[in-house]
Amino acid sequence: MTDPLTLDGFDLKILAALQEDGRLGNQELAERVHLSPSQCSRRRLRLEERGVVRGYRAELAPGPLGLAVTVFTKVALATHNRDNARRFAELVRGLDCVLEAHVMTGDSDYLLKVIVPDLKALSGLINDVLLPHESVAHVHSSVVLDTLKEAAALPLPRGPAAG
Repeated sequence: MTDPLTLDGFDLKILAALQEDGRLGNQELAERVHLSPSQCSRRRLRLEERGVVRGYRAELAPGPLGLAVTVFTKVALATHNRDNARRFAELVRGLDCVLEAHVMTGDSDYLLKVIVPDLKALSGLINDVLLPHESVAHVHSSVVLDTLKEAAALPLPRGPAAG
């Protein structure tokens, strides 16, 4: 775990504005956070260089793309060693339908967030890809019925007042 950077109120305002709309141009961003465009640009660049802002991307709606089924899949490895974990990581990194993959504590080793067009595609993923893989012992999937909250924005710390 890394120590958090020291961010002042202006940095936090910039981050909040960018999380809300990553397409903001420097002039509009500067106006929103009450800084000059040059100060705002320097701060934004510093936040990018330090890895606080990792990138900018469009948020796509899965439905119009035919991605109707979201699933959380727990995976237990067949054996617990570095080579097996590496093989599983390579498998998962190559699967576009896996949106997130987390190493877990508890009764499973990994938790995957998966999105697929339908249950047939999910069955194919489980029965033709995951279970036959040498690194995998068990798979348990739970299909999402409804999503109550799905936030992309991180909760920002409260900092000193800016402006």
